[in-house]
Amino acid sequence: MQKKDISKAVINRLPRYYRYLGDLLEKDVVRISSKELSEKMKVTASQIRQDLNNFGGFGQQGYGYNVEYLHSEIGKILGLDKNYNIIIIGAGNLGQALANYVDFERRGFFVKGLFDVNPRLIGVSIRGVEVMDIDTLEEFISTNSVDIAALTVPKTKAAQLAADLAKWGIKGIWNFAPTDLQIPKEVTVENVHLAESLMKLSYRLSSKDNPEDEE
Repeated sequence: MQKKDISKAVINRLPRYYRYLGDLLEKDVVRISSKELSEKMKVTASQIRQDLNNFGGFGQQGYGYNVEYLHSEIGKILGLDKNYNIIIIGAGNLGQALANYVDFERRGFFVKGLFDVNPRLIGVSIRGVEVMDIDTLEEFISTNSVDIAALTVPKTKAAQLAADLAKWGIKGIWNFAPTDLQIPKEVTVENVHLAESLMKLSYRLSSKDNPEDEE
């Protein structure tokens, strides 16, 4: 299939499709129409068909979608047919929560290293992975296969760390620091700004309290 530019909105919906289809698989649902899927996901059937047509369609007229096949194909589009090695930089509460989240492994993401500057954390084991001194980070990357680095550090440290990671060959950064990173284009960054997400929720709650503000 020839590669084409896919909108960010479509890409953002793909994990939701994958999750809903996974739920259907667990319920032994064999096939589903775009209309039925739209009712579950609160996305129009037309939007679903348009989204999936970006990647070949996958459906059959009069039949709909084979749930197992579509789930598998979207997994491949998302790159979930591969395994990824992750390191977490910052072993505080958030870093430890990420390391303890077992669902990552089900998706093919494996935590291989934890790093911190706090001497009280160095040597602590989180689900079998020992927290290492951040001073050993460059050497660890050079001697291990690392695909993704998760940054759970203060924003004052994030920019320099990201620059170093790019220099050391890391191609994917999962950024939890509340700052935008300026790094080479060949490095892919996914920002998870928790406070911004909470502000969006606050706005939506506030809008419901003040319906006259909504258009």
